[in-house]
Amino acid sequence: MTTSFRNPIQRLGIILTCSMILYACATAPPAVIEADPGILRVGVSPDAPPLIFKQNDKISGLEAEMAMALADYLEKRAVFVEVPWEDQIPALLDNRTDIIMSGMSVTLARQYKIAFSKPYFKSGLMILVKDLQKFTFITNRETAFAQSITWRIGVVKGTTGEAFIRQKSTGAKAINAYPNQEEALKALIAGRIDVFVHDAPIVLMMAAENQSDGVKPLPVMFSEEFLAWGLRKDDPDRVEAVNAFIDQTRQKGTMPTTIKRWIPLAE
Repeated sequence: MTTSFRNPIQRLGIILTCSMILYACATAPPAVIEADPGILRVGVSPDAPPLIFKQNDKISGLEAEMAMALADYLEKRAVFVEVPWEDQIPALLDNRTDIIMSGMSVTLARQYKIAFSKPYFKSGLMILVKDLQKFTFITNRETAFAQSITWRIGVVKGTTGEAFIRQKSTGAKAINAYPNQEEALKALIAGRIDVFVHDAPIVLMMAAENQSDGVKPLPVMFSEEFLAWGLRKDDPDRVEAVNAFIDQTRQKGTMPTTIKRWIPLAE
């Protein structure tokens, strides 16, 4: 049976229907990875080098290397689940991931929702600037806080950097929250903000990778933070196993060595 579509409205309707079907297929969310005793579903937001990032479409970084080692220790296979930063804790609580290994700092607000492993790294917030000569008088946190009233400060939305700045720098000239560090960096280079406040390892990496644009870190730690891995509170056996892994790798010296390789300036 053949059908002739002579009516242009009918033809248009068919085209639109096909287009909608193709669009729905193209934008369908990725399949959920079901819980499996043989795998460790690691929640990552791969936009924070050197902690976690993508290199040639492969998840890489300090957290990625430690995730692989942790999975081996647990006799599982690591599977990286890419999750937007703001969805990391909901994904964990919804059992879409088993652990968050994505440069997450321990905070009281987060501890209310999830459990944390033992901290594996002492970090903090640092300041990235474009023209270092304008900031040479900033030698400690006190002078930074005092001067912040003249700054347009950039932060990444939903991070401890944003929370800290909004609490401590209430008199800042402006506080601009960006969806990720790349957008904040663009704003800094373009002169739309004066400083960018973010996690120290990431700030140091950004400075090293963007020397040609003149960005440099200030030698001042704005705060003290501890990085750890997020787990569900109703999963105490996994929390205990992860802590045992951290203790073992510290005793053997493999964790400090791994950290130094990815963050050479780490203490």
